[in-house]
Amino acid sequence: MDYAHSYLSTSSLQINCDLGEGIPWEKQLFPLIDVASLACGGHFGTRASLDASLALATKYGKKVGAHPSYPDQENFGRISLIIPIETLIEAIGQQIERFKQRAQAHNLAMDHIKFHGALYNDAAKDSSLANSLTDFLLENYPQTPLLVPPHSELEKKAQEKGLTIRLEVFADRAYTSDYLLSPRTLEGSLLQDITSVEPQVKRLLFEGQLLSMEGVQLPIQADTLCFHGDNPGILDFLPILRKRYWT
Repeated sequence: MDYAHSYLSTSSLQINCDLGEGIPWEKQLFPLIDVASLACGGHFGTRASLDASLALATKYGKKVGAHPSYPDQENFGRISLIIPIETLIEAIGQQIERFKQRAQAHNLAMDHIKFHGALYNDAAKDSSLANSLTDFLLENYPQTPLLVPPHSELEKKAQEKGLTIRLEVFADRAYTSDYLLSPRTLEGSLLQDITSVEPQVKRLLFEGQLLSMEGVQLPIQADTLCFHGDNPGILDFLPILRKRYWT
C-alpha cells in the first residue's frame, strides 16, 4: 500500500480495545470504545469471563471479536513460544470456536479476529508464521476481518490471499522505525498518560504519521486505533480523547 499521503478520519476510524482480561475497570471502558477484542482462553479467559464481557458488549451496543493467543496463560501470551505450528493452529482454532460459541449465546456476531501479544508481534515480522496463520484463516474464517499491523508480514500475506483486513495502529504504544511495536521491556514503550498519548493520537488523526522512538516520522494508515484495556492510565486519558476527537 502507498501510505505517503494518507491521513485518518475520526468519522470512520474505530476505537478498539483488548478486553476480557480480568481488569476491574472493564465496565467503565465499554462506553468509550466501538469494538472489543476479547481474550478467549489462550493468554486469559474462561467461559465466565467471556460471558461477563459479552454481556457488557450487549448492554452498551458494542461489537466484539476474538483475541486468540499463544496458549500461555502463565506469561499472559507475551512471550514467543517455540511450538509445532500444528499445535499452535489447533490452539488458536479452539480459542476462536470458544469465542464464537459464547458470542452466539449472547446473540452477537464475531466482528473480527485479532491475534494477541507475542503472537501478534511475531506474525508481523515472521513471513512463515504469517503464512500459516492466514492459510488457517482462509480455510476456516474467510469472511471474518483480520486486524493487522500496517507494513507487516501479516498484512502482506492476508492481502495476497484476499482476506478482509483492518489496519490497526496502537494509540498507546511506541513504535520502532521499522513499524514494529517497541518491546514493553524498554522504558517509554507503553504510553500511560494524556501528555504522551494525545500527541500520538493527534499525529495519527491529522498527519497520518507516527513518530518512532528513534525520532523518525513514519507515514501510516489505519482503520482502527487500539488502546490496551490494562493500560494503568486508560481511565484518565481515554474519556478525554474520546470527547475531544470522536464527538
